[in-house]
Amino acid sequence: MAASLPLGLSWPGDNQLKLTPNLSATFHAYVHIPFCAVRCGYCDFNTYTSKELRGVSQAEFHIPLIQEVNLSKQLLSQWAIPARELTTVFFGGGTPSMFEASQISQILESLEDNFGFTDGIEITLEANPEGLDHLKLEELKAAGVNRISLGVQSFDQKVLDVLDRVHSKDKVIAAVKQARELGLRVSVDLIYGAPGETLESWRRTLEQAIELGVEHVSAYSLIIEEGTAIARKIARGELAEVDEDLNADKYLLTEELLGKAGLKNYEVSNWGNPSLHNQAYWQSQDWWGYGPGAHGHISGARFWNQKHPATYTAALEKGSPAAGFEYLDERTQLEERLLLMLRTSQGVPRSLFRELGVPTELVANAIASGLLELASNDQIKATLSGRLLVDGLVLDFLSKSQA
Repeated sequence: MAASLPLGLSWPGDNQLKLTPNLSATFHAYVHIPFCAVRCGYCDFNTYTSKELRGVSQAEFHIPLIQEVNLSKQLLSQWAIPARELTTVFFGGGTPSMFEASQISQILESLEDNFGFTDGIEITLEANPEGLDHLKLEELKAAGVNRISLGVQSFDQKVLDVLDRVHSKDKVIAAVKQARELGLRVSVDLIYGAPGETLESWRRTLEQAIELGVEHVSAYSLIIEEGTAIARKIARGELAEVDEDLNADKYLLTEELLGKAGLKNYEVSNWGNPSLHNQAYWQSQDWWGYGPGAHGHISGARFWNQKHPATYTAALEKGSPAAGFEYLDERTQLEERLLLMLRTSQGVPRSLFRELGVPTELVANAIASGLLELASNDQIKATLSGRLLVDGLVLDFLSKSQA
């Protein structure tokens, strides 16, 4: 089961937040569809199989999501946040492709009716390969989806078995080819570091992704989350511990092969044609998170919904599905900007370190040791070797800051 919700303030009964609008922020929507056919052994996400739904109907779950869309329009007006068109929509989960295309279409119609869409809006839907065929992809495209994020994880069947994934390599290849034939943009999610995975196995997975001609690759190191099936197997000695040194080698290989294929790294774990939606998160733009456990961020306030679909729906009927919120003070916003943006190829302005009170010698030492570099536009960026350590580097900076 997924981790607990964050600690914060209880959501106000009158739904009133006191916000100062950020007039320069773009607006985005994340829609959480929390259903999965099975739970993968490594999964710690807020997802539910049919046995865990407590009577919630997947076939009708688009209805409360649309109710929250309508509510969000009312609350943004109540908070005096100026109306803006949506720049991106992202259907995540769970397995959003378990929804019928007609359900996706109705949610998108509600979002467009309430907010409008910018020209060239990016509309992404996460999907598992086994849930797609040519007809489903055609229907999703007709509904408005123009980008598919495919949960591939690996092209090595042994690795897929360790991760409890149920698709095959051939199904992935077919899904990618069909999506590209329809003109959909395709991103694949890969995971490296599964117990037993070799460097050569990971090389073959990368080469297969490149051969398919996808426009975007997300590659994440496997994190063993407490309480997951894979964590229990490692604890019992049934699977090997994750080898962090080997994972570093896999990351360097990822950069080498994807770079040669023309997929440029733009964030530590992402290569290729950038996801506009993910960039909105890293840049702390405004977004509303719809659905169970979804998080939103509007003008320096962060809020999150009740986690279980049944609890979410019941709370929505009473006035709001939100469980809590927090106001982010200026210091916190600056810290998060450093933590998120230093992971990107854009980096951060050198002045940000001064604003945070990071000792200049710490930054200078990181540059001298080859972990950071100073670009000509006075931006500081992580180098290739720095990307391997960037999160720890930022935490060290903040722990020793003098502000």
